Amino acid sequence: MGAQPIRVTGLGVGILALALVMGSEPAGAGAIPAIQEQGRAMVRDAEEMVMHGGMGDGHAILHHCAEVAKQAQAILKTLPATDEHGKEAVPHLQDAIKHCARVAEMGDKVDPGASLNPAVKARAAAKEAMKHLMAMKDGGA
Repeated sequence: MGAQPIRVTGLGVGILALALVMGSEPAGAGAIPAIQEQGRAMVRDAEEMVMHGGMGDGHAILHHCAEVAKQAQAILKTLPATDEHGKEAVPHLQDAIKHCARVAEMGDKVDPGASLNPAVKARAAAKEAMKHLMAMKDGGA
């Protein structure tokens, strides 16, 4: 079990590094609804993360934050480069990843209250990103 925080920490740092290098390939037909569904899943995980944090479950915070970061990274890779709403979502997605990397660095052995602060910030960033993702249209408006 002692190796798990190291693995997650490496995952968190890797996700953070990948998020900063955003792909600029345009999204294909039907990609916008898929991006929006991925965003909804990201927000669901963010809500679960904070809920478990309120119950003192550090392992669940770590797990859900890793999921939030993974989903944010997947969204960053598929965002259409020409969509203004997508561009507006990018810094919020990167913030969610950054805050989740901080949670990963702390690991699940810290007091859940300590990891709850960056988890709450990650949730806020994910929700803000989702506002922009939901404003996207298939025409790239």
